[in-house]
Amino acid sequence: MVLGISKDSVKSHAKFRDKQNLPYPLLSDEEKNVLKLYGVLKPKKMFGKEVFGTERSTFIINRGGILVKEYRGVKVKGHVDEILAYIKDNVE
Repeated sequence: MVLGISKDSVKSHAKFRDKQNLPYPLLSDEEKNVLKLYGVLKPKKMFGKEVFGTERSTFIINRGGILVKEYRGVKVKGHVDEILAYIKDNVE
């Protein structure tokens, strides 16, 4: 199962999912609870101020709920192929 999660609103996710024609759910974490648990809120500079942004990451969790692989600070280009190769080679 694939899920996307960010601090964006449910309404924002619905618009993005529809525009991109995504076949999987996008979850809203406006309170940033899950983002904090996974340690993906990172400080960055924006217009000279320090703010917290979300580090683009991928987590592979097995059927038993165990985190088996994580990718931090990923770039979009080529990442899907990398994930699919990992799953093909490592997941039953």
